[in-house]
Parts: sequence; structure tokens; C-alpha cells
Amino acid sequence: MSGQFAGKTVAITGAAGGIGQWLCRFFGREGATIAALDRSDKVNDLVATLGAEGISAKAAVADIASAEAVKAAFDGFGDVHLLINNAGVSRHPTLAVTDPMGWEADMASNLNGAWACAHAVLPQMVQRRSGNIVNVGSVNGLSALGDPAYSAAKAGMIAMTKAIAMEYGRYGIRSNCVLPGTVRTPIWDERKAKDPNVLKQLERWYPLGRIVEPDEVARVIAFLASDAASAVTGVALPVDCGLTAGNIVMARELTLEDF
Repeated sequence: MSGQFAGKTVAITGAAGGIGQWLCRFFGREGATIAALDRSDKVNDLVATLGAEGISAKAAVADIASAEAVKAAFDGFGDVHLLINNAGVSRHPTLAVTDPMGWEADMASNLNGAWACAHAVLPQMVQRRSGNIVNVGSVNGLSALGDPAYSAAKAGMIAMTKAIAMEYGRYGIRSNCVLPGTVRTPIWDERKAKDPNVLKQLERWYPLGRIVEPDEVARVIAFLASDAASAVTGVALPVDCGLTAGNIVMARELTLEDF
């Protein structure tokens, strides 16, 4: 698929994070100009690094929870051919520790912000009669796996993805969603410092016996955004090493078989 995004601008939110950096490099190496957005000013350092690697990129510092900041950022980006709503955060692991302000904050950062970004690019995509939006959801949007506010937002993202696909398909705009399971990002280095066996415990739940690598998420996003998926829209696709195929730990205990 080398060079398939040449001449196109790919906007990536949460660009300075673990998956975001992989996405920037992946699409940059495919010939795209990267419009990198993040609430951290580390995104400026990322863009400088990408430039040194020969990748055309521009940066905007904005919190997607602010619709005004999103609008200003995208006004500066100009034409956007592919939007990847990758930004997301989870701050509240249980309902018991989630107060109303916390719920609203997680919804704003994970769902409302994604809509604000889509709202910013849809008019130009309609005018061009073409465009792609790929939302980075989570398997948490399908099942109760902790982080309830985050999970509710990711479930909402699936509904938003389908609504965009249905209403804007007539303009040549496609909208899809990937649902990663546990992804190997720097956050797990921090958690392993507290519990060296945390990934071993998690891997038991994945039929492939491992967690997801960031570039595996990037490749699925690239497929959904490519001409190879020209008839695919409104899809919510797990990228989860088989987690949502079934409960393998429970199945082992029920059958007393090691598979």
C-alpha cells in the first residue's frame, strides 16, 4: 500500500500518544501530510521529529473537549481528506469513583471531542464529495470491562460512526470504527513497574495469547481508509487478538480443557 495516501492530508487527534505517534509515522510513510493535534505541546516536538524523518507534518495544540479549540485547529489545517479520531483518556476505573463532573469530563474527551472534530471536517468533505473518518473506539464499547464513563463514550462512538455513515454516504464519505483491545503502549511500562506480571495476567484472556501492537491498529485503520475498503462503511471492527470472540478463560474452566 506504499504511497497510497500521497497528496492527502491525514488529521490525527491524540497524536502525541502511543498509538497516535505510530499512526503519524505510518501514514506519513505512506505519503500523507500529517495534521497532528494533541492537547500536549509535545505534539510540536513530534512534528519536528517527523520532519527530520522526511514526513510532512503540521501541529496544533488543542483539547478536543473544547469545540472552539477544535474549530480553530482545523481552520489552520485546511483540507483534511482523512480524519482519525484517536484521542481518548480514561480517568475513572469504576462507577464508585466517578462523580458527575468526572463522567462529563470523560464523555467530553472521548465522545464529544470526536464529534467536534468530525463536525469540523464534514462540510469540506461534503463539498469535495469524498472523505474518510475512522474513529478509534475500544472493545470497552461492547462489554463492561471497567472504566464505565470511557466505555459509555466508546459505545456512543460506535453509534456516531454509524450515523455519519448513514447520513453522509451519499456524498462519498465513509465512516468506520476500530475497536482495539489492550494495546502495547508506554502506559503499560508504567503499570509493569507496579506489577511486573500485569501483561501475563491480561494475556490469558486473549485467544492469540498476546496483546495488540500499535502498528496492527494502524494497518487496520489504513485498510478502512483505503480504496481496498471502498464499499465498507458503518463498520465497528475489533482489533483485539480475539478477545471478543469469546471468554476463553471461562471456557477453559467449564470444559477443563487447555486450549
